[in-house]
Amino acid sequence: MNSPVPAGSSTAALGHLALGLTLLAFGIGHTGIIDGVTAADAVAPATYVGGITLFLAGLLALRDRDAFTGTAFAAFGALWFTWGVGADGLVSHNAAGLFLLLFALVALSLTAGAPRDALLIGGAYGLTAVALLLLAVGQFAESGTLAEVGGWFAAVAGLAAWYAATAALAHWPTALPRRAAGRGVTATG
Repeated sequence: MNSPVPAGSSTAALGHLALGLTLLAFGIGHTGIIDGVTAADAVAPATYVGGITLFLAGLLALRDRDAFTGTAFAAFGALWFTWGVGADGLVSHNAAGLFLLLFALVALSLTAGAPRDALLIGGAYGLTAVALLLLAVGQFAESGTLAEVGGWFAAVAGLAAWYAATAALAHWPTALPRRAAGRGVTATG
């Protein structure tokens, strides 16, 4: 039988939807899978959906004494807002790489601190950490290939965050069914 899905708070659902949509837009822009769509096209969603909405969701979660979710959303809100308003600025590849590397460390901390019963959220944060690390190294090395691979990781992380939010709202399962101990094992002679 599937594990029940914790309903979670509406703040968490809103935040994970915002994070998922922003990561999808950002990631797809880096992959080049859609002709004419680049990471620069994700500036508006990153600024408003990822930046402002996530930051406000983080403040609401902190007000509700949900330290992990509040920290995660406020930190990612700061990341997306800073990236969104600074995307048109002229910064060096090394400065952009350092920015992404620092936020990869934030995502890694969130991955390590994710509640053990929230594997989907921890996975989304882990994929985000890998995406930001690949994008950072891509900036340092000026490698479009690493940026594209990082974009794919960001898009998959976005799908995981989106699914987590949608599952909480729709009461869908987030865990695979487990076999009971000893079931399915036959004794041989």
